[in-house]
Amino acid sequence: MLIPAAVDLYVGNPDWQIFALSAFCVAGLALCTILATQAPPPPPSSRLAFLVVNALWLTLSLVGALPLYMSSLDISFVEALFEGVAGATTTGSTVLIGLDDMPPGLLLWRSILQWMGGVGVIALGVFILPYLNIGGFSFFRIESSDIEDRPFARFSTFSISILLIYTALTALCAFFYVMGGMTAFDAINHSMTTLATAGFSTHDASFGHFASQPHLLWTAIVFMLIGGLPFTVLVLFAFRGQTEAARDPQIKLFLGLVATAAIAATIWLVVYQDWPFFQALTHAAFNVVSIITTTGYASDDYTSWGPFAVVLFFGASWFGGCSGSTSGGTKAYRFLILWQLLRTGLQRLLFPKIVTPIRYGGRLVTPEMQAAVMLFVSISLCLWIVLAIALSAMGLDLVTALSGSLSALMNVGPAFGPIIGPSGNFQPLNDGALLVLIFGMLLGRLEILTVLVLFTPLFWRR
Repeated sequence: MLIPAAVDLYVGNPDWQIFALSAFCVAGLALCTILATQAPPPPPSSRLAFLVVNALWLTLSLVGALPLYMSSLDISFVEALFEGVAGATTTGSTVLIGLDDMPPGLLLWRSILQWMGGVGVIALGVFILPYLNIGGFSFFRIESSDIEDRPFARFSTFSISILLIYTALTALCAFFYVMGGMTAFDAINHSMTTLATAGFSTHDASFGHFASQPHLLWTAIVFMLIGGLPFTVLVLFAFRGQTEAARDPQIKLFLGLVATAAIAATIWLVVYQDWPFFQALTHAAFNVVSIITTTGYASDDYTSWGPFAVVLFFGASWFGGCSGSTSGGTKAYRFLILWQLLRTGLQRLLFPKIVTPIRYGGRLVTPEMQAAVMLFVSISLCLWIVLAIALSAMGLDLVTALSGSLSALMNVGPAFGPIIGPSGNFQPLNDGALLVLIFGMLLGRLEILTVLVLFTPLFWRR
């Protein structure tokens, strides 16, 4: 918080006092927590891990909302919390308008919040979810002392390597943005939210502000795709030179789907909307990558491209990037496992006694992981309907309720319809609808089951 405080102090904006006060309050609470937890920690367990993960994300969201609520924005606490959750979960939905004229400290704080959230998402997918058997594939066995499949012998070394890669790519993205014509301030903010596949922008028009500069859109495409890749692969490639790690099956599926959807959208724009080819390819690729990686940028209102484009982007909202990336969504590896489960199920209809193991990249997928994938997908569908019903009870129309709940649950950002579509904003929604979406964003970011397990009575029994 002292970084945006310094920026606001430099430009003479009085909000620097708010950031300084917030920093003081958070530091005081943190010190009290440290002093109150000097006793030996409880023994490690999956129950403790579930509790800590939920507490960390809720804490980050509350801390992120604090300076926004106390600032000159004049927004309610629910709106500030919505913005904080959208930042911490890298969803990218926003209730703020007038971003072009907003104090730089507030804009920078939103970007920092999403950058930190992106680091947390990587740690969640690489270290925590495989250990909890909720989801995620890593290149090492976290529950074993065997270091054969680990890129490094110590987890701390691996964590530092991920952070170095993440920071270096952010700096490289900012450099290319500046070279492409962005101001240094815009480049710093957008580089943080691009690599985090998060979507906050410094302009109300999002990346549409730079629509006349296609080279900037292609720069964003490249770094959004990098953000959607497993960071374990990037670490293995950068520090060990292990190019075979790029053979991860989910990477092929992820890039293949992006290419197919982008080509389909390009053909639609050229043939049925009479767009010039390069313009169509640029905007189609940019918005497809943005939605599939759950970044949430928009270079144009793609809901005005026609019915095919609307259905295409609606389907893309479900997909997401790879496990161990900064993106949200269902994740590519789950679709690979689902496809094998479907194929095996059809084979057993013809040959009931056939035994067909489910494999992922040559490794056997355990029955527990198969059950976790099926459970995740089925609960996602159920929660989507439940959240949509809750939003409709708040007075929202069918399109807004259905697309808003999906956007929150998949951490996409923009939804569909005139209110919260790519050219809209979540500011018109009432506090009740915002609270429903806050719950949905936290559910989606923590892979749903990690949150729902807290609501089971068995979790709290000794």
